Amino acid sequence: MRTIYAEQTVSISELKKSPSSVIKKAGKEATAILNHNAPVAYLVPSETYEKLMKLLDDYLLAKKAEKRL
Repeated sequence: MRTIYAEQTVSISELKKSPSSVIKKAGKEATAILNHNAPVAYLVPSETYEKLMKLLDDYLLAKKAEKRL
């Protein structure tokens, strides 16, 4: 069984029925989207996603600088 990296989960069926209520319920937390009880996607708040992208960019830039040294 795969690890689920979220406190909240929702089925694809629930997400299809009412996407806005799933987003509202998620609040500022990540939500795992499940298909047959296995995670297939994560719903992540935009602020969290933007922070992750900045961290990844900084990490990749640091790796590039480290390589050049």
